[in-house]
Amino acid sequence: MRVNEETMIAIPADPNDPEDFDVSVAGLKRGLMGREIRRLRNRLGMSQQEFAEAYGIPASNIRQYEIGRHMPPPTVRAYLKVISAEPETVRQALTAKAAKTFDIRDVEAA
Repeated sequence: MRVNEETMIAIPADPNDPEDFDVSVAGLKRGLMGREIRRLRNRLGMSQQEFAEAYGIPASNIRQYEIGRHMPPPTVRAYLKVISAEPETVRQALTAKAAKTFDIRDVEAA
């Protein structure tokens, strides 16, 4: 039986704080992922808009990920790992792609 992380409470609300609320396991995971994305972007010295333009991820998506509203899909999470490991290589590849059609021989020559 699979557990529903949206309904499983990771952090219960403070009963003495009327503005506090429960945080689900899924919500906690989204928040932690958002923090990772924000730290990556800050490490690169970029605003959300600059990061979006440099790496081809819509700025609205970056905002939603960073506030923990949405979890990036697996392909975006994988792409973010690549950006984290090799930010300049990714930027160069995207710049080369914009300048001309991608050619696998360019990768093999490097």
